[in-house]
Amino acid sequence: MSFTADLHLHSRYAYACSKNLTLANIAAWAKIKGIDLLSTADFTHPAWLAELEGNLTQTAEGDFEFDGVRFVLGTELSCVYKQGGRSRRVHLLVFAPDLESVRGIREMLSGLNAKLNGDGRPTIGVSARDLTARLLDINADCLVVPAHIWTPWYGMLGSKSGFDSLDECFEDMTPHIPAVETGLSSDPEMNWRVPALAGKSIVSFSDAHSLPNLGRELTEFSGTPGYQDLAAGLNENRVERTIEFFPEEGKYHLNGHRKCGVSQSPDETTQAGTRCPECGRPLTLGVLHRVRDLSGDGQTVDEAARRPYDRLVPLVELLSQTLGKGRATKSVATAYHHICSELGGEIQVLTEAPFDDLERVGGQALAVAVTKVRAGQVEMVPGFDGQYGTVRPAD
Repeated sequence: MSFTADLHLHSRYAYACSKNLTLANIAAWAKIKGIDLLSTADFTHPAWLAELEGNLTQTAEGDFEFDGVRFVLGTELSCVYKQGGRSRRVHLLVFAPDLESVRGIREMLSGLNAKLNGDGRPTIGVSARDLTARLLDINADCLVVPAHIWTPWYGMLGSKSGFDSLDECFEDMTPHIPAVETGLSSDPEMNWRVPALAGKSIVSFSDAHSLPNLGRELTEFSGTPGYQDLAAGLNENRVERTIEFFPEEGKYHLNGHRKCGVSQSPDETTQAGTRCPECGRPLTLGVLHRVRDLSGDGQTVDEAARRPYDRLVPLVELLSQTLGKGRATKSVATAYHHICSELGGEIQVLTEAPFDDLERVGGQALAVAVTKVRAGQVEMVPGFDGQYGTVRPAD
């Protein structure tokens, strides 16, 4: 058996997130997408935690469920601190096995003067290493996974405030970090090149700030959806496959300066320097550049960690392109829900549905588009400096 999991998302209590991110809506969209296990997200926020406690049902196995969808208790924490003479900002995904541990985590964070009733992803003024140690002291079964590790400002290996390795960031706690999250601007192939990540599971989740973005990246684990098999999946790399954005579509893939419209490949930046040729300000060094810097000779070094992965374009984008309508239009939404309902969810549509079924339900243009994306026949304009890229089926 296997299950698909999206373990990086947010509630309506997180800054810059949709007010439609309610428990009922999240569960409903998990069914539309075809996701088996979700993080509750934001369990440190008192109002959201009250909703979770009042609505989640505990299963016989000790897991949590709402409206037929399984959940694990999870949140994102932002560590902002100084180390090695530099300001560091590292986001961590944290998972707890039970509500007692959640209450202990909230008490610990309050003792560190974290503001828990503001952002659903609170800021903590201690190092990633020290926070990990405190979490494991509360319950050794807690799980800590560095989030979107290449993001320039808030990733563990990011160019602006990150480190050059897990050991530098987590020190003696490194063995207790089972996995890393790739983020939208990188894929597993890029991460397998980096010696500093050897021995860690490579996972992908959506970081959804709105309902339609739920499941835009996913990880499929062996086992059944729940905390025990999730922990085994992370600790023992029981990853069966990941579902990925094309990394070029991520908003930090290349180097650049968005205000001046400057985008550069790593080779171009190496030749021309790291300042914007238009205004002289520092370029934001993107994920591809950073991966190259930390990859040594550039060869894939972690063969044992390799797992299959699919690079996909979200169904709503393909519908927008084939219908010639905006993503947020009623016609795209109607087509999206019809197709998902008929063919078993978005993941099934994008990865498994036969051409004839796609054509029958969504039309020939969509069937051709999905088939081309599966084959990697796409045209791309890479993202940079906070601007998403575009990926579309090749003409």
